[in-house]
Amino acid sequence: LLNVLMLVSVFGIVSSAQQNDANAKKVLDGVSKKLNTLKGITASFSYTTKDRNKAVKGSVKGSISIKGQKYYIKQGTTEIFCNGVKVWNYNGDDEVTVADVDKDDDKMLSPQKLLSNFYDKDFTYKLISSSGSYHQIQMIPTDKRKNFKQVTVYVDKSKNLITKATVIDKSDNIIEFVLTNINTSAVIPDSKFVFDASKHKGVEIVEQ
Repeated sequence: LLNVLMLVSVFGIVSSAQQNDANAKKVLDGVSKKLNTLKGITASFSYTTKDRNKAVKGSVKGSISIKGQKYYIKQGTTEIFCNGVKVWNYNGDDEVTVADVDKDDDKMLSPQKLLSNFYDKDFTYKLISSSGSYHQIQMIPTDKRKNFKQVTVYVDKSKNLITKATVIDKSDNIIEFVLTNINTSAVIPDSKFVFDASKHKGVEIVEQ
């Protein structure tokens, strides 16, 4: 779950950066400005997990939808719904857990927090490279309690969007994300971001 939330967060991570590198700030401000004009975003994603020796441990694919503070993630049979107030985690079988957004673990890189500027001063960042098709920006959380210790985002120069990210967790595992099939003009109904119990008969709802 943490990995999937990290993935969707790459769209909003630009709003969380502490302003300490003028060149990186210029790039991130451009991405942020574009994001603020978008009504809805859909994309496919893949992420690959590697250990500290860069040996591949696994790979996962899925899809995401984002609309303002709302998001929906589907990975296999697992689904995550967030309407900006509540988060539903459905295991794809017999149980869905429901929690308030503000009860989310502070250590997690959740899209809700990033998209709402929750971590305004929780990152230091710098521009590593602007060669080729991407601007590469390294971000370090100032709060050492986070479950990750470094995030590197790749801003696609032609799209002016973050389309790749690499996260290094506390155990030095490496999580590589790639977004594809990005639609920045998606029309998404609000019902997409709410778990509909009437469509999942017999599913146990667990309030957290």
